Amino acid sequence: MTAVEGTRFLVTGGAGFLGQRVVARLREGGARSVFVPRSSEYDLRHREAVRACLQDARPDVVIHLAAQVGGIGANRAHPGRFFYDNAIMGIELIEQARIAGVQKLVSVGTVCSYPRLTPVPFREDDLWDGYPEETNAPYGLAKKMLLVQSQAYRQEYGFNAVFLIPVNLYGPGDNFDPDSSHVIPALIKKCVDARESGAPAIEVWGTGAASREFLYVDDAARAIVLATERYDGAEPVNIGAGREITIRDLALTIARLCRYEGEVRWNSAMPDGQPRRMLDTSRARRLFAFAATTPLESGLRQTVDWYIANRAAEEAGVPAASKA
Repeated sequence: MTAVEGTRFLVTGGAGFLGQRVVARLREGGARSVFVPRSSEYDLRHREAVRACLQDARPDVVIHLAAQVGGIGANRAHPGRFFYDNAIMGIELIEQARIAGVQKLVSVGTVCSYPRLTPVPFREDDLWDGYPEETNAPYGLAKKMLLVQSQAYRQEYGFNAVFLIPVNLYGPGDNFDPDSSHVIPALIKKCVDARESGAPAIEVWGTGAASREFLYVDDAARAIVLATERYDGAEPVNIGAGREITIRDLALTIARLCRYEGEVRWNSAMPDGQPRRMLDTSRARRLFAFAATTPLESGLRQTVDWYIANRAAEEAGVPAASKA
């Protein structure tokens, strides 16, 4: 068990979309020191930078959120970078944290690590039953190696390393860059742009038949802090909402929330990705009492409203609101 109050934390990726929420929740819980490294000062792909970061932070607990991430397009364009950056950051951080005497390290993996045809709902015990979906396998495998390292270090060194597996996240402050965004922000941007330009249709990759599960970012932050406080086990733990939606239904819901009345056209020449994706979340409920509380449509509405408000502010030359 880890008491947040009085504990020194290092949160890699703490300035990012998810990281800001995790840092805020830690501080609300009474954390006396939360160190957030910036990539401009600490390039965590390099051993000496990792050592310097740990020396400067002197953490009791490390929460590793930093990652090179993106949607299907970004994963197809940069499989080598996604593999190397994610693997090397995690491997060096876990090793140097062990050497530095860190008490606990929480790594956040990815649902992309699961085999392509995992039975729904995905159970943690299914993690090794096949190869991940090809479009994001390098990323998924790089993250899964951190589970192997965590369990090996626990066995050999008694190092308290915990591994969490979240589904795709979304919410206000998400990445809306069309070259690297995930499906929800990409669809929101497409629908808002099309509505404002009067475009008669938008194009969406795939057939729309694939299903996905999505977790609101504030729920994910709460899960990570709960696991940090209450879970000290070797087994990976799924973090999700326990509900799935087809990409077709998701696109139509987002179009309605964006008040876009044009046609949604499906480009079936482009990949759907993994056919279905939904997690069994019973282990998280049992081990640290986590259950998601934000309904998908409510979370989508908040995300759409945030994007429209901040897009308008940027066009008017007003600094965008904080992503926290």
